[in-house]
Amino acid sequence: MNIAAGSRTVSVREHAWLCTDPVAATLDCAQVSESAFDYLCRLSERFSRGGARLLQVEGRRRLKLDNFVGVIQTPCGTTLEIVPKHHAEGGSLSEARALLRKLLLALMDLPTREVGAASLQLFDAPLSEWVMGRFLQELDTLVSRGLRFEYQRVDEELPFLRGQLDLNRQLRQPPGREHRFHVRHEVYLPDRPENRLLKLALDRVRQSTQDAGHWRLAQELSFRLAEIPASRQVEPDLRAWGQDRLLAHYRPVRPWCELILGEHMPIALAGDFQGLSLLFPMEKLFEQYVARWLRQQLPADAVLRTPARSQYLCLHEQQNFFQLQPDLFITHQGLAWVLDTKWKLIDASDRTHKYGLNQSDFYQLYAYGQKYLGGEGRMALVYPATERFQAPLPAFAFDERLHLEVLPFDLKLDDLAGLERLALPQSFRALELAQAT
Repeated sequence: MNIAAGSRTVSVREHAWLCTDPVAATLDCAQVSESAFDYLCRLSERFSRGGARLLQVEGRRRLKLDNFVGVIQTPCGTTLEIVPKHHAEGGSLSEARALLRKLLLALMDLPTREVGAASLQLFDAPLSEWVMGRFLQELDTLVSRGLRFEYQRVDEELPFLRGQLDLNRQLRQPPGREHRFHVRHEVYLPDRPENRLLKLALDRVRQSTQDAGHWRLAQELSFRLAEIPASRQVEPDLRAWGQDRLLAHYRPVRPWCELILGEHMPIALAGDFQGLSLLFPMEKLFEQYVARWLRQQLPADAVLRTPARSQYLCLHEQQNFFQLQPDLFITHQGLAWVLDTKWKLIDASDRTHKYGLNQSDFYQLYAYGQKYLGGEGRMALVYPATERFQAPLPAFAFDERLHLEVLPFDLKLDDLAGLERLALPQSFRALELAQAT
């Protein structure tokens, strides 16, 4: 098993502090080694060049994480697990892990029932081990059902005839080698783009896992895939992944393969160290989850765009300037709604400090209302529900025609409180479920 000496897992939640001095470990503060600290600083510089912020560094002994969640493996063997902060106070690590896995399934557009609802709750381990375990299970099932082979033409020199003789090369054969034949023939091989990608992902899992059961299964599968070369060009091979019905049994393993190969990552984490790191911006995970839930509530003829990109803030010399992109834009039978998701914990009791709402968000929604709704209609800001924010805030009126709702989305119950205020169209199934509850 390829585990660095002195490997350890540090579990914190987003916006936690990390330092090199000894501290009492909590979800909001933890100690890491100096080598892990330095690696995180270098990784943060790479993120900054890509236009994102992973953390804030305060001196040489202290840093504060931003709103990325997931897992980072460092060369020294430290596994840093970052889980969502979805409670203003308290909250357990196992609950946060289950929530992160739930949001990740929505990102990959996988139904929970296919993955197994029990596995979300019972497998209380870092995200990377859960992902590797799911990949190995799907790959084991695929190999048991049989890998897809294809015929490939081979040009080679043999001491016997096989297939078609290459006359041009044979006539140029030097004296003394007339007994050798240049032939062309087809060989039935598993060397396909899909199999090469699976082999590459398997190699990464085998080198990264710290779970003994996962390592044993990865070793067994590696022997069974020994004749397949690992992919050397991930993106071209992904584009060449077949979609025909003969590859239908490959579909369950593909999302996990892409995840391990980093295709769902917002910013590449590739570098000198080839560990298995999975990082996601929490605001995007939350947005994807709310969008997926809304699609299930809306009737089939409603259109939901995520995000919308059809309007701009202004014109300058006959050219559009500053594109406006609301997270969720819904249209149905001539009516329209704008919703924006924000991954931030607000306090419904703190009116003095405006509940923790940002003025810039209201400016943004006002611009959306003018450009997408023509200055008339209802919009919503959707925040995660917490113990301090469980019911909708009173409506905010920009004027008599344009109103904004601030609504809580309960990630545990999968419910958007105050949805009826928007008068959104609902599917028959959504109405039946609402009446049943």
